[in-house]
Amino acid sequence: MKLLPFLNKDENVRSREIAFQGGAYSLAVTAVVLAILVVVNILASVLPPAATKLDISAAKLYSITSNTKTVVNSLDKDVTIYWIVQADQENKIIENLLSKYDSLSEHIKIIKKNPDAHPTFAAKYTDKEIKNNSLVVECDDRSRYISFDDIYVANVDYTTYTATYSFDGEGAVTSAIDYVVSQSHPKVYVLEGHGEAAFSPIFSNQMEKDNIERKTFSLLNQDAIPKDADCILIHVPSTDISQEEKDLLAKYVSSGGKLMVMAGPTKDGTLKNLYSLLSDYGISASDGVVVEGSRDHYAFQMPYIMLPNLQSHKITDSLLDGKYRVIAPIAQGLTVGSTNGGSVKKLLTTSDDAFSKTAGYNIETYEKESGDVDGPFALAVSVEAKNGGSIIWISSSKFLDEQFNAFSSGANLNFTMNALASLLGDREAVSIRSKPLNYNYLTINDSTASLIKTVMIGILPLAFAAMGIAVVVDRRKKRNEQS
Repeated sequence: MKLLPFLNKDENVRSREIAFQGGAYSLAVTAVVLAILVVVNILASVLPPAATKLDISAAKLYSITSNTKTVVNSLDKDVTIYWIVQADQENKIIENLLSKYDSLSEHIKIIKKNPDAHPTFAAKYTDKEIKNNSLVVECDDRSRYISFDDIYVANVDYTTYTATYSFDGEGAVTSAIDYVVSQSHPKVYVLEGHGEAAFSPIFSNQMEKDNIERKTFSLLNQDAIPKDADCILIHVPSTDISQEEKDLLAKYVSSGGKLMVMAGPTKDGTLKNLYSLLSDYGISASDGVVVEGSRDHYAFQMPYIMLPNLQSHKITDSLLDGKYRVIAPIAQGLTVGSTNGGSVKKLLTTSDDAFSKTAGYNIETYEKESGDVDGPFALAVSVEAKNGGSIIWISSSKFLDEQFNAFSSGANLNFTMNALASLLGDREAVSIRSKPLNYNYLTINDSTASLIKTVMIGILPLAFAAMGIAVVVDRRKKRNEQS
C-alpha cells in the first residue's frame, strides 16, 4: 500500500516528460515549417510577377495569348518599350502586361520615362498629345507610339448613349513589336474609280494596327493586278465595274489571288458585272434589298437591318464562342448553287422567312409582294478556288458603318478583320482582339447581407470556440481518468 504514492509520483513524472517531449517536437516542427515558408517567400520575391500571379479575371486581363508568345519568342532583334508614366501613376494592368513581355524574351527591355523629368522625349516619336501610361515601341530606326486611348478603347453604345471600355494593350503592343522588327508587311490594294466609299475610321485604324499596308490602284489605266498585291479589296462601289475589269479580277482569282468584296445593292440596282464574279462558283445575286420576315432576325423594328445567323467557320468561330451577333443592313441576297470551280461556304445567312424586295431602295412596304424573291439567302460567303485563289464577299454596303459596328459591340469589325486575316494567311500579330472590361457584380438585399454578417461574425466564431472548449474538456477528462 505504501508503494502506491511512489508509483503515482513516477507516473506523473513520466507524463510530464512525455508532454515536454511532445511540446519540444511540436516546437521543432513549427520552426522547420516557418523556416521553409521564409525561404519560399524569399524565392518568390525574386521571381517576376508573371510567374507568381494567377489570372482569374473573366476577360483574362492579366494573361497573354499564344499569338503574342509566338511573336515574342521568335524575336532575333532587341526591342525597347518605353513606358511614359509619371511617378506613382502607373496603371497596374499595364504594369502587369509589360512584365509579361519582359519575362518572355531577353530581347525585350522595358524603360520608364517620366514626362516630368523628360518633357521632350515623346516628341521625336509623335506629334500627338501625350497621355500618362502611353508607350513607345522601338527597334533600330523603326518605332510606333501607342496612346493610352489605344490601350483602353472606348466603345459608344448608341442605344443607351453610354460608353463601354475594352482593354487592347496586348493587341497594340504585339502589333507594334511585329511592326518595328519587320521590314515588310502584307499589302492590300484597294480598287478605285467606281465611286467607292471612304473607309470608316474604325476600319482604317484597325488595318493600321494590324500592320496591313493599304494602297489604291485603278484597272482603268493598268492592264494587270499589281504583282506585289497580297489581296485586292473592293470597298463599297456605287457604280459597276467594266467587263474588262471583271475579266482581270476573275483571272487574278483563278491564278491563286485573294479578293475581298464589300458591296451591296445600290440605288440604281445590282452591280451586274461585279456580282458576275461569283457566277463561276455557282453563286447568284437576287435583285433588290433583302427583308427579314422573322422578328428574331432584324433590329430596331426595321426588317432590312438584319441579324443574320453566323455559320461555323474559322472566321466566325470566335464570334460564336463569345455569343456575338453581327448586323447586316441593306444587303443583297446570295443564293448558293452547285459549282465545279471550287468550294463555297456560307458565313452569314438569313432565316427561312427572308425575301428580297425587287423594288430595292424604293420599298414602300415590308410585306411580301408579287415579284419578290423567296429566301433564305446568304449575306456573306467564302469561296475557295481549286488553285488556291480565294474570295470573301460581304453583300452589305453599310456593314462597317460606325453606328452599326457599335450596335454589334464590335462584332462587325471583328468579322471583317478575321475575314481579311484569313486571306492574308492568319498572321499571329493580326488576330489579337481587345478584351471587354465588363464586370458582373453580385448584388444582394439587406436581409441577406445581415444574415451573412451574423453567420460570419457571430455564429462561425462561436462554433469554433465551442469546438475548442469541447476538445480541452475531453482531454482533461481523459487525463483525470488515467491518474
